[in-house]
Amino acid sequence: MEIKSVVVIGTGTMGQGIAQWFLQQSLTVEMVDSNFEFAQAGQAKIYDQLDTLVTKGKLQSADVEKFKPRLQVKHLAEIDPQADLIVEAIYEDKEAKKDLFRKLDEMMKPNAIIASNTSSFPITELGKDLSDARQKRFLGLHFFNPATIMKLVEVINGLETDRSISTELITWFNQKGKVACECNDAPGFIVNRVARNFYGESLRAVETYDLEKIKEVDKVMREVGGFKMGPFELMDLIGIDVNLSVTESVYKAFFDEPRFKPHRLQKEMVDGKRYGRKTKKGFYSYE
Repeated sequence: MEIKSVVVIGTGTMGQGIAQWFLQQSLTVEMVDSNFEFAQAGQAKIYDQLDTLVTKGKLQSADVEKFKPRLQVKHLAEIDPQADLIVEAIYEDKEAKKDLFRKLDEMMKPNAIIASNTSSFPITELGKDLSDARQKRFLGLHFFNPATIMKLVEVINGLETDRSISTELITWFNQKGKVACECNDAPGFIVNRVARNFYGESLRAVETYDLEKIKEVDKVMREVGGFKMGPFELMDLIGIDVNLSVTESVYKAFFDEPRFKPHRLQKEMVDGKRYGRKTKKGFYSYE
């Protein structure tokens, strides 16, 4: 499989990370967002991240100077219809995603691969309105935050996905240093299904907002459990709003299975706009 050009739609934290990772593979990358200025700000952040990697000695300045011109910000109508791969990373709204995929189906070349970075919605359902030919080239590519560092990529087949394409993509990602695995098209796939208990039981352990209890749970999971981050630290990094949305989606998909039930503390944090690092305040303060 040869991938030379990628379009990333959605330029939040995850979209930026995905775009930067592809850029660092020396690919041409186009970034798209419904808010053009937000996409431009995302481009600037990626430039800053690349410069920081040079300062830390993890990238060569000559390479970064080659990367930067390869990253462009576009409106959706302006993207290159000949791009090889399109990765959707917009907010978790099923109908918004499906509407976007219908547009991309008409816009892109016949052999372009269209993928969703959804963390919970079924791939078969997201692609059911696409043309028959496109459904064969539609799948899930679920990256993990930060996408530039986290190696895992879940490759999810829909019922109509051509398995040879997902197999080739797995090989391609592995050759680029990622660890790609094939997943069933089931709610939460692998990681987000297993992780619901990592977050849910931790929330139930503290019950209400108590910073000392929160710190204790994170400390135990890091120092005893061997996790790089505790559950509350990780929710702050991902975004408590995103975490709640995924939890609600998995809960509904499993027909209100109690073990996946969202916790009221998550909702309280979101209602108070305490989303985590991106708002400078979540379970912890980042002022």
